Amino acid sequence: MIVTMVDTSKLQKIACESIENASGELHKLSQEIWNHPETCYEEKFAHKYLTDFLKEKGFKVQPDIGDLGTAFRAEYNCDVKGPRVGVICEYDALPEINHACGHNLIAEAGVAAALGIKAAINATSNTLGGLVVLGTPAEEGGGGKIFMINEGCFADIDFCMMVHPTAFNSAAPLVLGCHHLDITYTGHSAHAAAFPWEGINALDAGVACYTSLSMMRQQMKPTWRVHGVFKHGGVKPNIIPEKCVLKYYFRAPNNNELDDLLLKAKGCWEGAAQATGCSVKIQSYNFGKKEEFYCAMKHNKILSNLYQQHAESFGIKFLPNGIAEATLLGSTDMANVSLVTPSIHPAFTINTSAAIHTREFNKAAGSPEAQSYTRIAGKSMAMTSIDVMAKPELMEAVVAEFNQV
Repeated sequence: MIVTMVDTSKLQKIACESIENASGELHKLSQEIWNHPETCYEEKFAHKYLTDFLKEKGFKVQPDIGDLGTAFRAEYNCDVKGPRVGVICEYDALPEINHACGHNLIAEAGVAAALGIKAAINATSNTLGGLVVLGTPAEEGGGGKIFMINEGCFADIDFCMMVHPTAFNSAAPLVLGCHHLDITYTGHSAHAAAFPWEGINALDAGVACYTSLSMMRQQMKPTWRVHGVFKHGGVKPNIIPEKCVLKYYFRAPNNNELDDLLLKAKGCWEGAAQATGCSVKIQSYNFGKKEEFYCAMKHNKILSNLYQQHAESFGIKFLPNGIAEATLLGSTDMANVSLVTPSIHPAFTINTSAAIHTREFNKAAGSPEAQSYTRIAGKSMAMTSIDVMAKPELMEAVVAEFNQV
């Protein structure tokens, strides 16, 4: 079926039909990734499954991005003039609780949207614009998208989108900036029974830091988050620990508040060092070529409003205005993408009350009940993309909003 004039409603119908026709393949894709959970930068099965799938669907696939062996870029119709949309797939899992963040569904929704957009492109004799599917590994703390930004993967993309399953629907949820820090205390080992006075206990420093940061929460703003774990705290009870390492995430809605939060936290880790006689070293994570962090999300309102309108046409109920934008999803390297190209990161429910990063949500992400909601999210992304690609005035408005300070 060829549409000679740009009729977005017809193109969107074609896109949705193509997604629905591929529902069996999409469900299998999601299940295969769910059944093979792979953590940060180890997503070899998911990477191969997705790249093979997209090759079979007619995409030109670049399977390797720089040194990222599990990232990919798949293009369709990118040799023509016109807007170029980027659709993002995530597929990494969490340690022990597997796909408790539902990244198998993010991959499925991204591929679904891509199939829909591709069908719409074909229906316009390839004049609608270009499509790029980006496979982004290691969202769970590894900053895969930040590496890909530094590799130039988003430089030629006019607007970008992905979705995230959770327990609520919001076209523009609150996504916090996040600093990842390792806090390392160094003391001096000694026999804990025979010569304890010869030791300097690094574990004591770590416990003091942890306790101080926990007590600090009473004076934190409601949108700030501080949470951490012990990575190393000693080797045997009869050896006074000479090293203790804590891994912490510090989150806030914007960079200024994040700086304020870190300044408060600095007193906690430095005070613990002084109290115990240990030295302390703070190490930020290096994502790519320089020290960076997960930014706060800059949702493009035009894109998010279009997405919501299309999702509502399928009967999806969103949180009320004001509440939707204040409901916290977490932090993501997709926020870094939103600072280099107009982007959205809607949240969609999969009909579960379970919170993400729980075993219950992992089960829900692999259930058949999640499928219809995931396809609607994919359809809504495809329909939003078609609107912008087919209407130059919309593309101009999206860019104008993005360029506003």
